[in-house]
Amino acid sequence: MTTIELPASQKQKSRPIPFVSGASGPAGHYEEFCATPLEFLHRAFDECGEVAEFDMGGLRTVLMVGPEAHEAFFRAPEEQLNAAAAYQMMVPVFGEGVQFGASPEIERQQLRIQYQGLRYEKMINYAALVAGEVEEFIKDWGDEGEKDFYEAFTDLTLKTSTHCLLGSELRYQLTHEFEELYGDLDRGLDPAALLDPYQQKDTYRKRDLARTRLQELVSASVRSRRERGVVSNDMLQIYMDAQYEDGTKLTDNEITGMVIWFMFAGHHTSSNTAAWSLVEMARNPQYFPELKAEIDALYAKSKELSMNALRDIPLLEGFVRESLRVHPPLNAISRRVLKEFHYKDYVVEVGKNVMLCPHVAHKLPEFFPNPYVFDPKRPAPENVFASIAFGGGKHKCIGNAFALLQVRAIFCALLREYDFELTQAAEAYREVMPTLILRPSDPCRLRYKRRKN
Repeated sequence: MTTIELPASQKQKSRPIPFVSGASGPAGHYEEFCATPLEFLHRAFDECGEVAEFDMGGLRTVLMVGPEAHEAFFRAPEEQLNAAAAYQMMVPVFGEGVQFGASPEIERQQLRIQYQGLRYEKMINYAALVAGEVEEFIKDWGDEGEKDFYEAFTDLTLKTSTHCLLGSELRYQLTHEFEELYGDLDRGLDPAALLDPYQQKDTYRKRDLARTRLQELVSASVRSRRERGVVSNDMLQIYMDAQYEDGTKLTDNEITGMVIWFMFAGHHTSSNTAAWSLVEMARNPQYFPELKAEIDALYAKSKELSMNALRDIPLLEGFVRESLRVHPPLNAISRRVLKEFHYKDYVVEVGKNVMLCPHVAHKLPEFFPNPYVFDPKRPAPENVFASIAFGGGKHKCIGNAFALLQVRAIFCALLREYDFELTQAAEAYREVMPTLILRPSDPCRLRYKRRKN
């Protein structure tokens, strides 16, 4: 246990937390953080070390870096470091009464409902569904061509996530509107939302309109199923059938919020990780022969993908794991201090935020030698708290298992048919973070060619 509760008699001996330079008036570091969040967090660590404090327009925030700090953060009780208070920017997206907009007791019951969709008997069906979607995705590609694979994977993973989690009916109702609605929700999660998600901004107004429209679409699907007596083997059915412990059923608002919550967990991670994995494969073409041999061996054992088969692809798994290390999608994991928090000889007062940043943490050379070198054969770190792409503790991303299965299934199906190469210089594929999700820069174009062997 690395969190140290100091006796009251020793609290005066605690060290002050180093404060990041460059604060500007009442806004503090807010404008720099919003403009260049990753660069700022790296600067904070480089300047201050393991623990650094900065000012988000009056919201004092403490960045903690390293496995010891991560373990203290994730092991702290909810009554001390509180996720809901720090993640109020998710309430307009998920809706009042769902996850961070619900009481702790209701959120606990909602998590239990969500995990029903990740039981083994559910997951075993997902790989084949994803493979089928990829076959549909590539059927008109021809022998060669170019695509923006960030856009392509965003579209593909929206379809695969919807198909696996919400059933074929909603999947085949997908229109351009549906994709735009999720995009509007995503764009409403910019770094400024950490401070105030209710500012009068055009992106936030579009976010709220998208949430309203998605509820109309999901509610219509629920109503149609009930009127026709249709029962399906998907997450939407789980939400429709679920009851809280007092026997109350989920409302349409809660069902919609649960849908969005799970889609954000499974879709956003998958699309960004798939895009970066493909870019890194093309940046490191020396691994393609081994990758293809691995995929061919998998299909030689079985013509259809299965969840068990997807566990036996170590090099592909290495590319995905290393992509999550180098380019982690979420880089501001936050908690609000509700009870004075002690770490080593530092004290974080009530009312401040504590933040972890995977992008900074995953570049520590003592846990990841040559951290800026992409190495798909890099072993996992011995300390489980060194790698935090999916967070940890009670609020670890619920969609991580599904997201990883989805990315593996996508690449098994793609690499079986095509080779890929860059269309720009390797350094042109940059990291950008217009929202709280890290993504590749525009355009993320790659060339594909049908395999000859």
